[in-house]
Amino acid sequence: MGVMIVGIREDAVRFHQQGCNCAQSVLAACGKYTGLEQQTALSVAAGFGGGVRSGEICGAISGAVMAIGMAEPDKRKVAALARQCVDSFRQEFGCVRCLELKQNRVSCDRLIEFGAQFVDELMNENK
Repeated sequence: MGVMIVGIREDAVRFHQQGCNCAQSVLAACGKYTGLEQQTALSVAAGFGGGVRSGEICGAISGAVMAIGMAEPDKRKVAALARQCVDSFRQEFGCVRCLELKQNRVSCDRLIEFGAQFVDELMNENK
């Protein structure tokens, strides 16, 4: 694992430990790829924690997909990359719904790390 991956993962978890939701944590940590200022990322993702406050799709996934959409210059690729992101979470954790992930005792920090790492690796592969 490269230093960049660890840095983004650590940043993402740090945002969460400072009170940000999962989506905010991933999106804000991916600023070097999205070009979003930290406060803008936190504002955009504010309503996406807790599965858009409904227990549905994990906020870490939402944050990662937002980052991919901002960072990927070929917008035709974004849908496929979003699907790849969701599939990667499902393969790793068995489900993608916030409520189910919590019931399965998957920590938010682990999900946040995974989402930030996914974006980091994807952006480094596509250079």
